Amino acid sequence: MPPGSTFAPPMAVETAVPTASAPEPEPVLHGRDRELAALRELIEQARRGRGGALQISGGLGMGKTALLEAALRQAAAGLRTLGTRGIPDESRFALAGLHRMLRPVADRLDRLPPQQAAALAFLTDAAAEPPAGSFALCRAVLGLLTELGRDGPVLCWVDDAQWLDAPSLEALAFAARRVADQPVAMLFTVRDEHGPPEEAGPLSDIRSLELGPLEEADALAILRGRTGGGHSELDAELLEAAAGNPLAMVELAAALGDAPARQATAVTLPPHSRLRAHYRRRLYRLPPGARMLVLLAVADDRLELDTLTRAAAEAGVDLAEWDVALKSGLVRVDGERVHVADPLARACLETDAALAERRAVHRLLAKVLDRPWHRLRRAWHRAAITEGVDAALADELSAGAVLAEETGDHAAAARAWQRAAALTPQPRLKADRLLAAAEDHWRAGRPRSARALLQRARPLLGSAELIGRADRLHGEIELRAGHPPAAARLLLDAAGRLAESRPGLALSALMRAIEAADLTGDLRAQRNAAQRAAELCHPAGHPMTELMMTHFAGMAAALQGDYERTCTPLRRSMELSETSTDPAAKIWGSVSAITLGDDLRAHELAEQAVHAARRPQAAALLPACLVTLSLVECLLGRFPAALAHSAEGLRLARAAGQDNCAIDHLALMALVNAFLGDREAAMSQLAAIAEPVGARGLSRPATVAAWALACLELADDRPADAAARLRLRGVAGAQHRTIRVLATPYFVEAAVRSDRRRQAARALTAYRQWAEGTGSPARLALAHRCQGLLAEDDEAAVAHFEEALRHHAKAESAFEMARTALLYGHRLRRGRKPRAAREHLRDALQIFTEYGAERWAERARAELRAAGETVEAPAAPPGLDELTPQQLQIARLVAEGATNREIAAQLSLSPRTIEHHLRNIFTRLDIRSRVELTLLLRRA
Repeated sequence: MPPGSTFAPPMAVETAVPTASAPEPEPVLHGRDRELAALRELIEQARRGRGGALQISGGLGMGKTALLEAALRQAAAGLRTLGTRGIPDESRFALAGLHRMLRPVADRLDRLPPQQAAALAFLTDAAAEPPAGSFALCRAVLGLLTELGRDGPVLCWVDDAQWLDAPSLEALAFAARRVADQPVAMLFTVRDEHGPPEEAGPLSDIRSLELGPLEEADALAILRGRTGGGHSELDAELLEAAAGNPLAMVELAAALGDAPARQATAVTLPPHSRLRAHYRRRLYRLPPGARMLVLLAVADDRLELDTLTRAAAEAGVDLAEWDVALKSGLVRVDGERVHVADPLARACLETDAALAERRAVHRLLAKVLDRPWHRLRRAWHRAAITEGVDAALADELSAGAVLAEETGDHAAAARAWQRAAALTPQPRLKADRLLAAAEDHWRAGRPRSARALLQRARPLLGSAELIGRADRLHGEIELRAGHPPAAARLLLDAAGRLAESRPGLALSALMRAIEAADLTGDLRAQRNAAQRAAELCHPAGHPMTELMMTHFAGMAAALQGDYERTCTPLRRSMELSETSTDPAAKIWGSVSAITLGDDLRAHELAEQAVHAARRPQAAALLPACLVTLSLVECLLGRFPAALAHSAEGLRLARAAGQDNCAIDHLALMALVNAFLGDREAAMSQLAAIAEPVGARGLSRPATVAAWALACLELADDRPADAAARLRLRGVAGAQHRTIRVLATPYFVEAAVRSDRRRQAARALTAYRQWAEGTGSPARLALAHRCQGLLAEDDEAAVAHFEEALRHHAKAESAFEMARTALLYGHRLRRGRKPRAAREHLRDALQIFTEYGAERWAERARAELRAAGETVEAPAAPPGLDELTPQQLQIARLVAEGATNREIAAQLSLSPRTIEHHLRNIFTRLDIRSRVELTLLLRRA
């Protein structure tokens, strides 16, 4: 090369993107449907002779190259592909990028006008001088791509365009803005480091898709593909640590190793992680002053601008360094707060920055955080530079932990208690603080950390009270996230140890022991817990004691069929729960109301429980409270609301590591979908819980699952299979009695229709006694429906069906009324009363159609046709074809139970924009509510 040349010869280049013909299976790109659709559109447009350009931006690991590979696979059929990638070491060599990209087609230069060919002569002639002006080069690149397009569509791509040399990028961007009338698609990927916007670059006016963090479900799907198995409490920590970054999820999953060791493995990126190396490089590219300012934000996640300014002055750092730190993209300002821009960066730099630098910023923060409200943060930074024990500092941290608990910040409280325990010299006090840390880790949704601290505390537990506290917490974790049979034993032991010194904790342990026994369907264990409560706690001593005793007395009488002794204690239980502010008490009252058949009162109490559990101090109970509310919505036939509550409960349970609550919610969602005849959705949800339900002895969701399967079989007109589903014993030989009783009408229907009348009559006897004993209109309606099915003569059948419809009119569930009308119409038609049959069948069809229960609606249509009525096929729901693609996407998310804020986050829009779209959707579809929209989408 002559002296002063601006171009270096090509180097051996590792191609990040495989050629289109590489014989590899096509991977699934979770959570990138919008981007994949845009790529398909870009390539299809090129095939049709209309070019275009697209840039995909995002941080390291967000999937830019994976999307580029997907584009190459799509282009493999019929498109020529030309591409290159930016390489940092070559970015200083002008035209290196174009040389790598265009050299394979240099044989086409002779087709170009002489001036354009001369501008690109450097592709084949190392001695050729680059063009004097950039415009000539830009025109030549456009001319060559146009010439290639004459032979067929072209995909031109650049990976890591941020590292491409400037002249190459300018020329390609010039071409990208001018290929609209050519069969040329141009695709760029750009790493975004989240710094403040610079002046407009070459790609600034090219359509851009920014890759944000994955939604939880998509991140979880990546995790499943890497680790296999069902949801575990470890997943919540992995999802939090990965912060929606696909590469982080892959690296974290790989670091876990084999399954047996996973529960003891810390959730951190491995030492060789690409992400860790990336953030280290970015930090240490900064000058010392800017680096210190970034590390201040890393060390304190509540850093204020004022505190940063004071710390900089104390350290003698010029505030001009702050501009350098901001431009790095590692930190950002939100109002008066300074944050690390990427949660992954903070997690990596907390451990990877030099120890001396980390200690220096902790020392600096401990000095400048001198306001009274800085107490916990100041103590925390002092503790970070303290070695050995320090009783006074441990006391400061403990006081700060109590304040954090009062504000509901259990994560901060857990860290403070844990560090205080490490600084505490006295064994008993250390154990007490370890237990407090474990409690707050559990409340913060980290059951693995809570279990680990309980194990560390065990050797230090010298008193019955401390052992009881540890057993109570361990039992609660097993109840929500582990093995409920073990939970019941632990909680009973805890109650015995706590009865004298901490009667309130003993009572809560007993209540959870009964709940654990209920979850497993173990009536004997429930009796043992209630008997233990009678021995340890006098009913007059505490309202919650009376609530527990009256509730269990009523439930035990109901399960024994003694309804004379059922109603009075359960009504008292409801009264006591209404005066309590405890979410657990509200739930017990709601369950009492369900048992009495008062679903509206059950709904009111369950709603109160959910409201009370939304307080920060009670948030750990919210997923369980939503289980009860979802069940009641289901019993009332409010299926969209049930799905919405369980969708929220599922998300919260998974985030909190409460796997058993998550299983409950999946079972209830499957039941709702089964009621509506949506086999695909129900079976998907049931498949997700099949293994853990059996392994953990979860009788309640197992019985709900059996009910759901029976509903699906009935919807598909397979009554014998439906009866078999409900005859099966539950987990470990036990069925959940309350759920089994609620499902009895479905068993009776299935048994009658499959000619098992004796079994149906036996089951109905107990159900009828319950309905008559409680006087519930909803239950009486179902009892009369069953009697109508069993009636031998038509006159008796008509009387029972008419009575059923009369009781349905008093109750709330239109869906059950429709099912009664369908069965009644069938009986009338078979009894040669087609005119009367048609009246009830029309009612059933209308209600099923409104619910979007298409399988049941088709059954009603078939019965109407058999009764002599001409029934047209269902019309397409009005207006859906008038919605824009984005409006349709928003409508579908609403139908799945997402809130406006959740939809906004998923679509990268503002909640106000979502509200605007929803108003337009309602207007176009002539509807007024989200429920109507959900039903309309279901019919679609």
